[in-house]
Amino acid sequence: MRRDIDRLRELGYPVEAQRGVDGGYQLAAGAALPPLVIDDEEAVALAVGLQAAAQGAVEGIAESSVRVPAKVVQVMPVRLRRRIDALRAMTVPAGWAGPARADVDPGVLTAVTLACRDSEQLRFSYTAADGERSDRHTEPHRLVCLGRRWYLVAYDLTRHDWRSFRVDQLTAPQGTGSRFRPRDLPAADAAEFVRAGLDNLTRPYRVEVLVDAPAATVRERIGRWFTVEEVDAGHCRVRMTTDSLNWPTMALGVLGADFRVLDPPESLDQIHNWGARFNRA
Repeated sequence: MRRDIDRLRELGYPVEAQRGVDGGYQLAAGAALPPLVIDDEEAVALAVGLQAAAQGAVEGIAESSVRVPAKVVQVMPVRLRRRIDALRAMTVPAGWAGPARADVDPGVLTAVTLACRDSEQLRFSYTAADGERSDRHTEPHRLVCLGRRWYLVAYDLTRHDWRSFRVDQLTAPQGTGSRFRPRDLPAADAAEFVRAGLDNLTRPYRVEVLVDAPAATVRERIGRWFTVEEVDAGHCRVRMTTDSLNWPTMALGVLGADFRVLDPPESLDQIHNWGARFNRA
């Protein structure tokens, strides 16, 4: 029993002892939480989950998700605390809802995060959308969680230009040990840079809708997913590029305002089909 008590004390539990006939062991009241016994991947998962919750739209969750990491991180070993602090500091929230996909290797995410934070040149292998594989030598800038995916924004030293890389298509990241002076990003922030790159991709659908509501109101409700452009005081134009019409249809459904579909015709057909199905319900 004494060995068990010693082990609990080593873990940080304040166990008090009292000698004598009426003596014994007792856990001190009001003690702080002892150090957590978690591995590196669990620490990364904890940081990602809490950060995603803090950026979410569920009322009452965001504030708690900001307070909890401050309490949990302080009882973690310094090694884990450094990684989590780096992840939180080097990630730019983009505002599109939805958790990141689960196919990102936590080890890769951690390595990229630390390279961003330490301004350390990073080498990795990358598989492009067409399946072409290449080795990249970069100056990592920031991580962006956008559209349920993680992206690395970095300056490509081989191609001498800024690039965004999907982290789930990135393998074997290795820091070179060489530090660099951060360059000026050609965008307001990393999230805007990634968005602009995605908008330039060839996608099946480019949705354009005229909404009977002020731009500020529409931007507040669906601005996380659509580009909102003011037409006049009571109307605005919204645009979105997407692989599927389901998501823009749902977003327009919760908008709470009348709208007119300008493009594509397939989007209008889908909305009519959904409306008929809802009427039957």
